[in-house]
Amino acid sequence: MTLTIDAPATGLLGQNGAGKSTLMKAILGLVRLDAGEVQVLGHDARREGEQVRRRIGYAPEHECLPPELTAADLCRHLAELRGLSRADAIRRASEVLFAVGLEEERSRVIGSFSLGMRQRVKIAQALVHAPELIILDEPTNGLDPAQRAEMLDVIRRVSRDLNVRVLISSHILDDIRRTCDAVVVMRNGAVKLARPLAAEADEADVLRAETVADSAPFVAAMTVAGLDCTVLDTTTTRVVIRSERDRDVLRDTAASTGVGLRRLHRDGPSIEDELLEAIG
Repeated sequence: MTLTIDAPATGLLGQNGAGKSTLMKAILGLVRLDAGEVQVLGHDARREGEQVRRRIGYAPEHECLPPELTAADLCRHLAELRGLSRADAIRRASEVLFAVGLEEERSRVIGSFSLGMRQRVKIAQALVHAPELIILDEPTNGLDPAQRAEMLDVIRRVSRDLNVRVLISSHILDDIRRTCDAVVVMRNGAVKLARPLAAEADEADVLRAETVADSAPFVAAMTVAGLDCTVLDTTTTRVVIRSERDRDVLRDTAASTGVGLRRLHRDGPSIEDELLEAIG
């Protein structure tokens, strides 16, 4: 299948061995494809890997940071390897360490950092050459709840405030829901699902309204107001919501008719159910 990844932040979900790392390596131009092609920012990842890697950053899952260097020295050195002058590299190192919340720790050696801080250094070095896209491989793996919350805040800041596109690999659904605009689910080396996480602007929301007593007056009033209603039984109605105005009508109609709502919920599977089914 053809897959397009163009959201500000995209989550790559799947169990261990689902193919997430292989897809990321293909984007980086580090594996030879048996079939198909990968286009990254207008470049063929296999034939133009060097041009691709100039425009993207990568934060691997595994431990890879030299413990004897300070965070500032590492970021400055990698910026120089990317072609920045020494002065620009020092400036960029300071900027990216500030962006990930390590400005006060910039002169400490990385070997003295906690796991959460080392993960943030990985993001800083991925950003130091001002890429258009960064790839984060399991950025919250092994973090405690406080460190995980800090990491998710950093990822949101990179995507929304720094305007850098982010591709995040994870097997934790909640991390993707909290940071991403779209999701790709992989299973057994294939893409099983690709979709935005929020409903499209023109996508109708179908709700199921369960009332305390007979819903006939409630349904009649909503129908007059222009809502699309389907009576399922005497106390259960399916209502199609196409706008915020429709939500207001549903709420106001329940109040004006005096019909108590026992429960109001989405009709059909939730996004979580859809993603979990695709993950397997």
